[in-house]
Amino acid sequence: MADKKYPIGKIRNLGIIAHIDAGKTTTTEGILYRTGLKHKIGAVHEGETTTDWMAQERERGITIVAASVTCFWKNHQINIIDTPGHIDFTAEVERSLRVLDGAVVVFDGKMGVESQSETVWRQADKYGTPRICFINKINQTGGDFYKSLESIHNRLSKRAFPIHLPIGFEQSVNGIVDLVSMKAYTYKDFTDHELVEGEIPADMQDHAIKYRSLLIENAVAEDEAMLEKYLEVGEEGLTEDEIRHAIRTAVLTGKFYVVTGGDGRGVIVEKLLDLVTDLLPAPDNRPTTWGTHPKTGEEVERKHLETDPMSALAFKITSDPFVGKLAYFRVYSGKVTAGSYVLNSSTGEKERVGRIVRLQADKREEVSEVGTGDIAAIVGLKGTTTGNTLCDQAHPIILESIDFPDPPVSIAIEPKTKADQEKMSLALQRLAEEDPTFRVNSDEETGQTIIRGMGELHLEIIVDRMKREFNVEANIGQPQVAYRETVRKDAVEVQGKFVRQSGGRGQYGDVWLRISQNETGAGFEFINAIKGGVVPNEYIPAVRKGIVEAMANGVIAGYPVVDVKAELYDGSYHEVDSSEMAFSIAGSMALQEGVKKANPTLLEPIMKVVVVTPEDFMGDVIGDLNSKRGRIESMEDLQAGIKEITAFVPLGEMFGYTTNLRSMTQGRASSSMELAHYADVPPNVAAAIIAKNAK
Repeated sequence: MADKKYPIGKIRNLGIIAHIDAGKTTTTEGILYRTGLKHKIGAVHEGETTTDWMAQERERGITIVAASVTCFWKNHQINIIDTPGHIDFTAEVERSLRVLDGAVVVFDGKMGVESQSETVWRQADKYGTPRICFINKINQTGGDFYKSLESIHNRLSKRAFPIHLPIGFEQSVNGIVDLVSMKAYTYKDFTDHELVEGEIPADMQDHAIKYRSLLIENAVAEDEAMLEKYLEVGEEGLTEDEIRHAIRTAVLTGKFYVVTGGDGRGVIVEKLLDLVTDLLPAPDNRPTTWGTHPKTGEEVERKHLETDPMSALAFKITSDPFVGKLAYFRVYSGKVTAGSYVLNSSTGEKERVGRIVRLQADKREEVSEVGTGDIAAIVGLKGTTTGNTLCDQAHPIILESIDFPDPPVSIAIEPKTKADQEKMSLALQRLAEEDPTFRVNSDEETGQTIIRGMGELHLEIIVDRMKREFNVEANIGQPQVAYRETVRKDAVEVQGKFVRQSGGRGQYGDVWLRISQNETGAGFEFINAIKGGVVPNEYIPAVRKGIVEAMANGVIAGYPVVDVKAELYDGSYHEVDSSEMAFSIAGSMALQEGVKKANPTLLEPIMKVVVVTPEDFMGDVIGDLNSKRGRIESMEDLQAGIKEITAFVPLGEMFGYTTNLRSMTQGRASSSMELAHYADVPPNVAAAIIAKNAK
């Protein structure tokens, strides 16, 4: 099986995405069992699952890293990535969606659309990923297919239409009605090995006809030829194949979604697999891939053909205790062969492809080559990191990389013993290679090592992994907030002049900058407005470099300066004494001076906090969020007696919140947090932060 090659039209690259605890990993287990890769379905709570193979995942019952697994169904090869639901590991979802062609979005049938369901849905929208909705757990107490469907319509998209309807309710669910074939598929027990085809129950006939008409009417609207035929002959005049073709065409637009439901562990997963192979795109159904030429910057196209020059994107790096560094990659054109040489166009270095492995979560089988549209991993690439492009040396191309958010939480970390010092830096370097939202840097003033991540859980897992995988014991400090500084005044003009002229060759750099605020989130912008060569062209990059270096330490409390425009509009130079270093220092001096005069202000990360709580505790939860300088955005009824509260709260007030929330609600409430934006710190809080930093 390892080296059997499937044509590109028979490959499906699929992501399983959802809110935490919706049942993604269990659904993946169900798929692996039904496709014959496993002899039994592993239970998440018993730590037996294939894709949750890390010790921390099994202990906590959550997915932390996106795991890749390949399985086969009805002569199709399906590459599945089971992604995490917890917001701290959002990078795993982001990078998976970048290289996948389609997704199955899993919803908890008892809860409907939850906060993280919205986040992953938006991430899929960003990449235009076609998707299928799977409403899980509808056979459990409180599970309700139609209520969950309503919440998809209210919170995600009105363009989601059932393609299957469940037969029965809660524990009595025992099959589905297929609205295309208008047949019922039932089972005695959800773990049965086969579905029995039969007629639709009499009491569901009208219901099925109504939903079928809705599905077909909306699907044909996406295909002109099919719409004409539908208007001519009506629903009855269309064959089953034509209806399937119309639905597939609609799903491929990425704006039309089919909905099914059941139990992710059950035999009904076979119907989900049929939808994956019938409706989700093959790699060549997606638009052709565009990139840029590394030298000329011109746009370059790669068609999804094995005859096109090879191009691939490395989307994930992991350290494997047995084989070393594994680089997961997706091939967009051409093919990658074991033993060949490829160009890493992002770094300009040549890399040798040692062994290529196809992954079954933490197990692997070796293959000699992988072709267009496929996903696999290379063992032993030295200089390749997440987001790098691998390509044919004779036809270089740089594919669009992957953007990751800046981590807002930091802690100081130090080894417990001198012997751990070297092991710790090696461990941190390895973990930073694997995880693009984890950063490590040294505080030059205190000599401390600072690690930054997306949240407390993220950093907790990192420290735990250091201990288990690298045997490094470390002490960690209190979590710290990644504050920022910016300016609130426009067109402040300042001079930066650096002159050292005392005998011999001196230094001379003189610049005038106009400092203004940039739009929130727009970052730094440098404008070269020099006319008449008053600052020679060769020194302008040095001025920019000096400004960027000075922005690393702000003037209020030493935090990085963001969202600033610096316009270089005047200056002077010396024929002999001017140098790049002098202009870099002058740029740095001007920026510092300009920020001081441009009404500098401190910014803090504001988190979007979503709390799901029983109604009895709602008053306490809201009172607590208000006391943390929170702004309540909305309150909604999720189901009878359960409320969902959305609020925006400064990160500095939220450390340890999960524990507090549990004790406040007798362990019955849950919360999730994600970075929303940065906002000005109120003067009294800013004064306290500045005083603390001055110590």
